[in-house]
Amino acid sequence: MIYLIFVSILWAFSFGLIGSALAGLDSFFVATLRLFCASCVFLFFLKPSAIGKGSRIRLFFYGAIQFGLMYSCYMKAYQYIPSHLVALFSVFTPIYVVLIHEIRNKEFFLKYTVAAFLSVLGATFIKAQEETSGDILIGFGLMQIAGVSFAFGQVAYRNWKRSHPAIPDRSIFAWLSLGGLFFCGLFASYMTDRAKVAITTEQAIAIVYLGIFASGLGFFLWNKGASQTNPGTLAAFNNMVVPLAVIVSLFVFGEIKDLQTESLIRLLVGTLFIGMGIFVAQRKTVTPSSEG
Repeated sequence: MIYLIFVSILWAFSFGLIGSALAGLDSFFVATLRLFCASCVFLFFLKPSAIGKGSRIRLFFYGAIQFGLMYSCYMKAYQYIPSHLVALFSVFTPIYVVLIHEIRNKEFFLKYTVAAFLSVLGATFIKAQEETSGDILIGFGLMQIAGVSFAFGQVAYRNWKRSHPAIPDRSIFAWLSLGGLFFCGLFASYMTDRAKVAITTEQAIAIVYLGIFASGLGFFLWNKGASQTNPGTLAAFNNMVVPLAVIVSLFVFGEIKDLQTESLIRLLVGTLFIGMGIFVAQRKTVTPSSEG
């Protein structure tokens, strides 16, 4: 669980950084560069012989969905809504994690479902500001596609890794990042107007940071943590980044002025609900379960 905590803090800074430093840049272009930086890191550790061809294709596909499709929609959402709404519109991901896990396993886990709903309740209770701006419906839709994609990848990799516990994550993680890079690169080649792409030094530094740390280290540790915890805890942690991202957007990037006491109370209560979700998921049940 320590990996999920660390990555939640790391990702909290990404929302505001993208919204401030990378505003105006083509979303597919930025996503491709981020995954390129991440892939360059993991190629140093890649051991192609560690797994068979079938597993390589499977992980490549998982990465295309979890990182490629997710990033394409996630980055595109910033063109329609501000960063604090991007954070808030990701609140349904815990439900997607549990639903996908239950569908794949053909079982219903009440404890995990409760944990996911507590996490969603907490995140939706948080109001960064009363006023909204941008094209809400398009931004919301893009974030739901991103949420389903990210949830699928987490659950799929978790199941695969638990079936191959002896294989080190670092030896095969490049297959996932390359899958995401291929998907984003494909979209960028058709959708990005390269003649209009102009990157400043500040934006280049932000992209490298996001690529190596948020995309590279973050995704690696998140998936590693996902394989070591139960689906309920994983689901609840998907929303822990929401209050953290709102806090960073508020106090570090200064997106919202004249913060009211009511907003702070909502932020506190919402965070407590998410914490309750994690607590419920972590509780031992009377009936033994292979999922912990």
